[in-house]
Amino acid sequence: MTPEKNLKKIIDTLQDLKAMDIQVLDVTDMTSITDIMIIASGRSNRQVKAMAKHVIETAKALDLPVLGVEGEREGEWVLVDLGDIVAHLMQPATRAYYQLEKLWSVEYQQSTSMT
Repeated sequence: MTPEKNLKKIIDTLQDLKAMDIQVLDVTDMTSITDIMIIASGRSNRQVKAMAKHVIETAKALDLPVLGVEGEREGEWVLVDLGDIVAHLMQPATRAYYQLEKLWSVEYQQSTSMT
């Protein structure tokens, strides 16, 4: 399966679980750790944990490597590292506090202004 189809399957999984405000960031030119970041919110730690569990199951079904999972016990912010795709699954308050979308857009603006 192509990377685009893998990404779509993961997004479909999150949509099926009623994830809120799903954002996909192409960070290929900003970092070497991953190509795509998915950021999505869940209403509770239970929903965030379920989203992470289903993303992992979908990745395994697609033969994508699950390189790491962090924060699953607490369910405030769960990071699922699939290599080329990293999913940040967060509760809304945690997402608002860390503002990853803003962080990565600032990172991008700073790195392009330095060249």
